[in-house]
Formats: sequence, C-alpha cells, structure tokens
Amino acid sequence: MGVVMKTKSVFFLTGRFINDALSFFVFLLLDFLDFVLCFVFKIIDFIVEAEWKACYCSSGREAITSSGKILLSEKGESKIVCLTSSKLQLEEISDTLYTRPSLLSEVSKLTVNEIKKLKVEKGFVEKQHQYCKTVRHVGTMRSKFTVNSTIVEMLQGKIRREPSRPVHRWSDCDCSVCASWTFSSKDTLFVRSQGPKDPRTAKEDVLFIHGFISSSSFWTETLFPNFSNSVKSTYRLFAVDLLGFGHSPKPADSLYTLREHLDMIERSVLEPHKIKSFHIVAHSLGCILALALAVKHPGAVKSLTLLAPPYFPVPKGEQAAQYVMKQVAPRRIWPPISFGASIACYYEHISRSVCLLVSKNHRLWEFLTKLITRNRIRTFLIEGFFCHTHNAAWHTLHNVIFGSAAKLDGYLDAVRDLKCDVNVIHGSNDELIPIECSHQVKTKIPRARVKVIDKKDHITIVVGRQKAFARELEEMWRNASGGDRKAGC
Repeated sequence: MGVVMKTKSVFFLTGRFINDALSFFVFLLLDFLDFVLCFVFKIIDFIVEAEWKACYCSSGREAITSSGKILLSEKGESKIVCLTSSKLQLEEISDTLYTRPSLLSEVSKLTVNEIKKLKVEKGFVEKQHQYCKTVRHVGTMRSKFTVNSTIVEMLQGKIRREPSRPVHRWSDCDCSVCASWTFSSKDTLFVRSQGPKDPRTAKEDVLFIHGFISSSSFWTETLFPNFSNSVKSTYRLFAVDLLGFGHSPKPADSLYTLREHLDMIERSVLEPHKIKSFHIVAHSLGCILALALAVKHPGAVKSLTLLAPPYFPVPKGEQAAQYVMKQVAPRRIWPPISFGASIACYYEHISRSVCLLVSKNHRLWEFLTKLITRNRIRTFLIEGFFCHTHNAAWHTLHNVIFGSAAKLDGYLDAVRDLKCDVNVIHGSNDELIPIECSHQVKTKIPRARVKVIDKKDHITIVVGRQKAFARELEEMWRNASGGDRKAGC
C-alpha cells in the first residue's frame, strides 16, 4: 500500500511540474501575442471606425474616460461618475480590468527592475490624483463628493445633447438576432415568458437568470416545456437575456456593471409586469444577480434556487477581485476549462479575436453544426454561447463576477437574516466552479439546502436532466409558498 501511495504521489508531482512548466511558456507566448494584437486592433479600428479605441492594457484611465466618464480612485477601489438622464451616479468597476499582471511581471516582481517600476507607477498615481483633484471627497462617507463647475457644465452639455444611435463595432455581429435591439424603441431586455397573460389568474411569478455567455434559451429550451400543466396555467415564468447577451441590447458604451444589470432586470420584468413577489432560479453568474436582487427586494423574493454559485470566500488581507480572478482563471493549460477561463480573463485582445472568429460568424458555425450532425441536435446552447459582444462579455466578467467579490459576503449575510427558502445545486463534475463554493454558501446561510448531482457538470446540471429538475423546482416552489408563511427574502 505504501509503495502504491508513493508511486501515485510521484506521478502527481511529475504531472504538476509538467503542467506548471508548459503553462509558463504557453502564457509567456500569449502575453506577447496579446501585446501584438493590441496594436493590430488599434490600427484596424482606426481604419474602419476613423477613431483610436482605448484599451485597458495600455491605460485603464484612458479606456474609461475616452467615453466621457470620470474615473475616481478610493481606498483601493475604482468608481466612475456616470450620467443617467439628469442624475449623477457612482458606478463601481473592478480593478481587474486594468491590473492584470503578465507572467513576466509576476516572475520579476522581486527584482531591481520591479522596484524601479513601482517608483514609476507611484509617479503615475500622483499624476492621476492631480487629474482627478477636481472631484473632492467630503467627510468619510464613500458616496459623498463634489464636482466643480467645469465638470458640471460638461455634464449639462451631455444632458442637452441628442442621444446617440446604437452603432455596431466592425468586430461585432450585425445579424437580425444580435442587432434586433437596434430596431426597437424600447430600452429593455429581451424577455421570454410563459403562463397566464392575466396577472390576476397567476398565483406565482418566477424569474430565471442565465449564466455567463448564455441566454434565456438555457431555460426556455429545457425547463419550460417540461413543467406540469398546473404550473403552466398558474405560474408566470420569465426568462431574460441579460444586458449584452442574446437578443438584448448590447450598448458599446456600457461598462456592464452590477447596477446596470440589476436596473435592466427591474425595468424589463419587475416593473412592467407589476411583480410584487417572486421566486428566482439562477445559474452561475446569475446567482450573483439573484443575491443582489434578494437584498434589494427583501420583502419580495419567496425562494432562491442557486445553481453552481461562484462564491469564493476571500481570505483576510487579500484584494477580493484579484483573488477571485486567480481562483477562476489560474493560468494553467490543464484542465482545458481553466485554460479557456484564463484566456477570457487575462487577455483582452486575444479574447476579442476569439469573439471575432466565433461570435461574429456564429451563423456559419450553427450551419456547420447542423450539417455535420444532420440536424440531429438542437443548437440553442451554441446560439447562447455565440450571441454576445466582446465588450459585453469582457466587462460583465470583470465588473460582475470579479467586481462583486467583496460584496458577496454582505449579500449572503443579508439573505441569512431573511425568511426565504434557499436551495443550492451543484454538479459533482463541475470543473469551472468548484463544488466547495456551494458548501461555502451553506456555511454563510445554515438553512440553505445543498444538493450535489452526481456525474453532472456546469451545464449538464440542467441540460439532460430537465424533466427531473422541473419537478424538483415545482416542489421547491410549493414548499416556499406553503402554509401561512409570509413571502419574504
């Protein structure tokens, strides 16, 4: 037995060494490739769009302020001043957008050159502080600030200016699906609904929120057809395409922050349909939005069903967004899903190239898939994966998944003190979001019921077992609404 254990240990260490060594050289090459693609895209953008487009690898401040926004730095966090109608609002953005160290910088950070680099960066920070000194913080409250008269005049000019028409970037798809929002006068999300049209005959409302790089089809093509006739006749089911995905708007000037996603869900579902109480079913990224909605509407949510929630407890002293990014994207070539996540998280221009190849040409890939399989499989997962823009995916990944890392503990603490049912479901073979994330949710919310589905991964936790999962959801909703218990999460 001892010899077997030692042999396994040797194989494990050898495999780990090979993975680390190969990963070092592969990501070193990717660092260089992303650097080259930065200049390539700048040149093409200038030729096609007659404008130099700022990016985060050159200057985070430039990438944000080039759209007329004002960048603030406060206690290690970054916020921007944005304008909506006639109001000023502070938008929180993730520092992972513009501080993603390359492999070379990590290896050399203890060298003399790194020390010199820190001195240079210190000078840059001082210049940035000089740039932003027109925005002065008042007292110790984070939300209190004053803006001088010059900036006020600039913003007033923006208020009077005619709203810009939505324009597609050359690297984005302009098909009827991806561009359908540009022909609509409504500034709302695309919503697929099922159930009684008359709200007076509906007993319950359910909101479905999909995960990262997906769409409402993840729910409507799997669960919706498999609900019982009783649910179909008495429940109003709403599945949204999140901002930047599927048929929903994909504004090029949006930073796709947590607040923007929440506001659009409220404006597109809760307000027009006059929803007072509801259940939420969310997957992956959608779990973060579901928790934020539950905290924002504590008296409305009856139950939370979270599938593979991306909750990574942040150790004390760690920078939350950076820590979670390293957990999701460890920059290793194995397993493949970690390799893909690392490219999506760290490389702005390589990921844009992937979107150019895949998303812009999604109709071709869908056709080839149907041709090769002789139309034997449904392509809704492919459609959901392809129908987005790089701008939407990039900013949602950083500003929601990573940027909300410091907030999740507070959200979970708030939900713990409320009364709604909480169900957490995870696939045992999920390589993207570790199963420990769901167990960590349980430690924060002791009443949460955690169910591990054997031999299922991040997608097959729903796809392939939709009939069984539909029955499970119906049971959860009945339990949450049973008895004399008041709805309230």
